[in-house]
Amino acid sequence: MNQVYITRAAKYLPGNAISNDEMEDYLGYVNDTPSKARALILRNNGIKTRYYALDKNNKPTETNAEITAKAIEKLFDENFTKEDMELLTCGTTSADQIQPSHASMVHGVLKPSHSIEVNTSMGLCNAGMNALQYGFMSVKSGNSNNAVCVGSERFSAWMTADKFNHEAENLKQLEEKPIIAFKREFLRWMLSDGAGTFLLEKQPREGEVNLRIEFIDFFSYAHELEACMYAGCEKQEDGSLKSWAEYSADEWLKQSIFSLKQDTKLLGDFILKKGAQALRASFDKNNLNPDDMDYVLAHISSNYFKDGLREEFAAVGLDFPKEKWFYNLSEVGNIGAASIYIALEELMASGKLKKDEKVLLCIPESGRFAYSCALLTVM
Repeated sequence: MNQVYITRAAKYLPGNAISNDEMEDYLGYVNDTPSKARALILRNNGIKTRYYALDKNNKPTETNAEITAKAIEKLFDENFTKEDMELLTCGTTSADQIQPSHASMVHGVLKPSHSIEVNTSMGLCNAGMNALQYGFMSVKSGNSNNAVCVGSERFSAWMTADKFNHEAENLKQLEEKPIIAFKREFLRWMLSDGAGTFLLEKQPREGEVNLRIEFIDFFSYAHELEACMYAGCEKQEDGSLKSWAEYSADEWLKQSIFSLKQDTKLLGDFILKKGAQALRASFDKNNLNPDDMDYVLAHISSNYFKDGLREEFAAVGLDFPKEKWFYNLSEVGNIGAASIYIALEELMASGKLKKDEKVLLCIPESGRFAYSCALLTVM
């Protein structure tokens, strides 16, 4: 089996950084009314700026596939060109279409002169790590000599006011308050657009920051817990999900069936606790010592969770000092499947990493509570 190295990393963030006060200029006003929940949600999540592939007329400027391709193109140089690419593996929550697959669409945008293997990982925040795992296993096994792995999102197009105005109008006709449900509005003020990408190869590159992938682990708790974050469905009283296909087309609009929703109570009850349980299991499986970690990159959806995550990790014997944690959420927002890629790219570009240091990646997914983690060694 081959060793596998992250030899290059790149990111693409569309447009300019957008401040909290500008958000509704891009997303629009539901029912022509400023959100009352926005300030509270932003105060708790601690996000200061984010990126949207939108203009101020609420119109998309780029597709997810185009955002992804622009990140990948930054990997190419005289030592690794578009024509050298053998495997493209992409993870996203927010593909531009149900079919064809996201990776096929990205391949079509890139237009290399040859056929390549493509893989798409769909899901939520772990979709990017699933894509990385596929590339890791392919290079490790010798199936491919290199892999371009990507996490990307274009959430903004899901969050524009027109996607919720039908629901608000329906509530008005029912003589109820025309305010969209908190479970939907919560995520309007959390999510951001962008893409991050890694090049995986069998050999490290001279003169570059190289990270050897030691392992990638995944843990799902769907056998214990109901869905917490979902789209294209509606949650029922018994916790089950009713598919969009079981609703009429009229109900799709009136109930914002395709919007991304989150059960915030379930999130608070389990997201940190199960994350600590998963990481403890990974450390036991791989016989790791928490004192050996030099950097901890944990994807979090909100700065609200920072202290709680440290405490939950410490409670299971994984007490990482504050100075070892690396975050960029406040500056780029929550970019879902791309978040861990973009955080690691920034760390690699920072000049801080030294040979033999250990970098731990931790990614929670609140969809139905799934977690991934990975250990990297600086070469």
